[in-house]
Amino acid sequence: MHAETFDTIIVGGGLSGVYAASLLAGTKGSFLILEARERLGGRILSPEYQGFFCDLGPSWYWPAIHPKMAHLIQALGLEGYPQFDSGCGRFERFNGSVQTVRGYVMEPPSFRLAGGMMALVRRLCERIPERAIHINNPVCRIEKTEEGALVSVGELDREPWAQFRARQLILALPPRLAAATMLFEPELPHDLAQAMLRIGTWMAGQAKFCALYDAPFWRTAGLSGEGFSERGPLGEIHDGSNDAGGPYGLTGFVGIPAVQRSRPDLLLEEILCQLASLYGKEALNPTAFFYRDWARERFTATPYDQPPMVEHPLYHPPAGRTSIWNGTVHFAGTETADEHGGYLEGALAAAERAVYEVCSMEGSDQAKPLI
Repeated sequence: MHAETFDTIIVGGGLSGVYAASLLAGTKGSFLILEARERLGGRILSPEYQGFFCDLGPSWYWPAIHPKMAHLIQALGLEGYPQFDSGCGRFERFNGSVQTVRGYVMEPPSFRLAGGMMALVRRLCERIPERAIHINNPVCRIEKTEEGALVSVGELDREPWAQFRARQLILALPPRLAAATMLFEPELPHDLAQAMLRIGTWMAGQAKFCALYDAPFWRTAGLSGEGFSERGPLGEIHDGSNDAGGPYGLTGFVGIPAVQRSRPDLLLEEILCQLASLYGKEALNPTAFFYRDWARERFTATPYDQPPMVEHPLYHPPAGRTSIWNGTVHFAGTETADEHGGYLEGALAAAERAVYEVCSMEGSDQAKPLI
């Protein structure tokens, strides 16, 4: 099987992978993105309705503490807007009683992105040659060679349908997903493989919803749209509206474990009933409803990710290593960031680190950050 050769192959087309590619586009080296899904974005997903893009993956960034995100958004000509939080919140106790509580103002202020977080991916892709993006290409095997690495695409238990060679490789995906779904030859050291499996994939056990309406009836009732529940199915709710005018939305996280989310049709009814108990009967009839269970996404979650995380992990490079195989394979992805792991800020930082290491190993011109 003929294997085309590139200077760098990026495995994963989420924000970290796409940002890494946009940086490499400013160098003289050849590169390729291999993305398993039929789309780019990874855990960033922003379905469109009437020109509004609601986020079913990461929704917020914090300009005061996430300078890379803030600067990148500005450099790409995009705009953010503050999370709506004016008014009172709602709290549902385990017994079903609902009470109005004082609203919680996020500090530092959180922002949403006009066009949804996919606007970042779309704008970055404008800097990447179309021929350098291969979707529907799940990597199943990575083999170390004298010249770098041989990357096979396909299913683990079958012959690969495509192969590519690279002098260097950037793994821009969660370490746990890589360790659980890819065969490395030679095998990874035991301590590294175990460290990769122990790093939980952020959002992999979560499910999110977005219900859109023609009018913000909760706002007219003096409510911010923020809500919390001890009983489910929803655990956390926020106003997820457009910045100026409609559509208006309520969005948030499903609070019950993944094992209890096997019937999305029944869950939809329960979600709408809970929204109605919190915000009024108008919530029963959204003009559009979107839902995504990340625990059922094979290119996001593994069986290890089904139990929900109870707190934000302290992320870091697996076993303290940012690269393996004498600098042939470099870790990127937000779970491998030294700071802000799990956030979009961490995805950018990890991508910058990986690209810097690639350019240093090649002795080529350093990629110029966009931020």
